[in-house]
Amino acid sequence: MSAPAYLAGVLLALALLFAGWALGHPHPLAGLLVFALPPALLAVAALRSWRRAGFTAGVLALLWFSHGVMLLWAEPGARAWAAGETLLALLIVHAACLPGWRARRLARQPAARP
Repeated sequence: MSAPAYLAGVLLALALLFAGWALGHPHPLAGLLVFALPPALLAVAALRSWRRAGFTAGVLALLWFSHGVMLLWAEPGARAWAAGETLLALLIVHAACLPGWRARRLARQPAARP
């Protein structure tokens, strides 16, 4: 699986998690627009090979991670949702870093000799 496809898959999983979470609240449209729409749009951007999709997703993943940890600590009723958000945020950071790690590994390999 390519790095953009992996990133898009994790972003879509987070968007679905947020959509399910938002539908259980009194104002689901606000939750969908604020929480579910950004990862869904970034997933589309990653699939369309937007160069900054990984960086943008990585930066937003830091916010999602912080939000998930805060809810894990403060809201006992939302712990399952928050644990999912925290885990998916970590996977987004991992997916966003893969192209850089691969490029660094390839740069360190000695050139093949004929």
